[in-house]
Amino acid sequence: MANQHHVSNPPWSWAIPVFGAGLLVVKLVGVVQPDAVALVALAAVLLFGTVFAAVHHAELLAVKLGEPFGSILLAVAVTIIEVALIVSIMLSDVEGGDVVARDTVFAALMIVLNGIVGLCLVLGGRRHFEQTFQLKGASSALAVLGTLAVLTLILPNYTLVAGPSYSNTQLIVIGAASFCLWTAFIFVQTVKHRDYFLDLPLADDPSSDVAEIEFEKPTDGVAMVSLALLLVSLIAVVLLAKLLSPTLEQAVAAAGLPYAFVGVVVAAVVLLPEGIAAAKSALKNQLQNSINLALGSAIACIGLTIPAVAVVSLLLGHHLALGISTGNMTLLALTLFVGTLTLGTGRTTVLQGHIHLVIFVVFLLMSAAP
Repeated sequence: MANQHHVSNPPWSWAIPVFGAGLLVVKLVGVVQPDAVALVALAAVLLFGTVFAAVHHAELLAVKLGEPFGSILLAVAVTIIEVALIVSIMLSDVEGGDVVARDTVFAALMIVLNGIVGLCLVLGGRRHFEQTFQLKGASSALAVLGTLAVLTLILPNYTLVAGPSYSNTQLIVIGAASFCLWTAFIFVQTVKHRDYFLDLPLADDPSSDVAEIEFEKPTDGVAMVSLALLLVSLIAVVLLAKLLSPTLEQAVAAAGLPYAFVGVVVAAVVLLPEGIAAAKSALKNQLQNSINLALGSAIACIGLTIPAVAVVSLLLGHHLALGISTGNMTLLALTLFVGTLTLGTGRTTVLQGHIHLVIFVVFLLMSAAP
């Protein structure tokens, strides 16, 4: 039965990116006004759909490559989308553009470490009671993540530079260090200690045949098409984000929310498909894959996003604020502390999931009503 199943790209996965690119062409040739309500609404729908299309193609390529390469590819694809959204807002020259990178990175960390991880643990724990994962891989990832978070989001508050920022020299060194640490983690994850990030052997599972069907590798032709569509989707996301960034900022201001909530929206849009993928893995009792997706995307979020926006800010002379507020530092410290306890035994239950979800709710509260 498994041999008769063929992996392919559904029509929506190529139609939405193509329609998105077509909308951009219509806008560029001046057929419609860029601020027309219908254009903005359609662009928002296409942006949302193109993000899902990009992640779909990354997931298909992930199946082709196998773990942990698949999780890495998905994390990099999501990070490229995030960087595109951040840079598009930074270049719009609106008030608060200098903090959107900080707000988005912090929001992504809280969404990943509390929202996605908490949801995975609750869903997986309800179905499978107690789930296991590789302790060595999770502890290594959390050590890298904690170091990156402190260096990029907390330490800038304690420099001699005015404001929660680094000097140009400090920014170059921290950006390079972040990228190097991400690179070292990828080397360990894919080469040196790849076995730390693979699923533990499970007892005989009556659903194993179903899992085999679902995760059958696509053909080389399907994979090549997905690679091309992934590139098209990422380019479409970049340009659609640039088109919609002024509208997003106006909507947040009209709702009476602080500007920092722009970062929450950006991070949520980018991470939603990845969160769904992680939750699906948890429901299938593949918590290791969920942790690879969650922690890997959080590490890539800092290790790739911060160097990218640092280069943009240095080249264009934009001020870049990185240090988070005292309240957010408290939430970050609590998150890393609880995360250490959650991932420190190799086994999880619904209790840890509920704790992370409570922290996530408090984060949303403090973001909307600081």
